[in-house]
Formats: sequence, structure tokens, C-alpha cells
Amino acid sequence: MHTADMNNQEMFEGWYEQDPAMRVKASYPFYAATGNESSSVVYFEIEPGHYLGTHTDSAEEIVLLLSGTVEASLGDETGQLSAGQAVLIPAMVPHGVRNIGDETARCVGFYSAAIVESTFEQPIMPIGERKVGTPPVESTV
Repeated sequence: MHTADMNNQEMFEGWYEQDPAMRVKASYPFYAATGNESSSVVYFEIEPGHYLGTHTDSAEEIVLLLSGTVEASLGDETGQLSAGQAVLIPAMVPHGVRNIGDETARCVGFYSAAIVESTFEQPIMPIGERKVGTPPVESTV
């Protein structure tokens, strides 16, 4: 059985070089390398005053807000979410999340694919790439 403690995740921190307010911490506790065949999970945190930049994902996603208050954008729509609320994000639709509260926004995203690629408007630092996503699956050959 594969389990994950969302309170104790090794997190990747990413940001835009030209905009320090775009800053997010994320991890993938479930994806192809953990044995998932058709789904994956991303856990991410956004500190107050920061946001997750606009991007598209290669798979449909449902984001559940565990704590905090955020403003979510989906295409041309914008809405506010608070803890316990969720939003459906179709594949390849531009979206982003801004923490508008005074506590850390903690979110879980559930994808309909075991491998997901996200494409951002700007390169994500420190890796310097616009495309990020689930970690690579190491070959067993």
C-alpha cells in the first residue's frame, strides 16, 4: 500500500525570475512511478501574497483547497475558493491560483492521468523551463 502524509512532503519550490510574487511549493505523492496507472496527485502550497502562475495541464484536474482562501482563474472566469471547496479544471485550459488570505493555502490536485505535463507562461526557476510536471519515471531496464 502506498500512502502519503500531506503534512510531511518533500517540496519543490518554484518561482518566476521576473516576478517574485509567483512562488509555489509542490510535490507529487502519487503518479506513474508510485504505481498509478491512470491518475496522479499534486500537493501544493502558496504563501499569503503569492500566486501559482497561469498554466495549462495535459490532463483534467480537480483541485481541493484544504486551507486558506484563494482566487482561482479558469480561462476568462475568476472565482474565490475557501477551505473545503473544489474546482474542476479541464485539460489544456489556462488557469492559476492566487492566495488572497492571510494563511498558507494548501491544495491537492487530482489528475486523470499518471503522467502530467504543465506548461507555464514563463520559465519556472530554478530549472529554467516552462514545462514541468510529474517527476520522470526511472527505467527498470
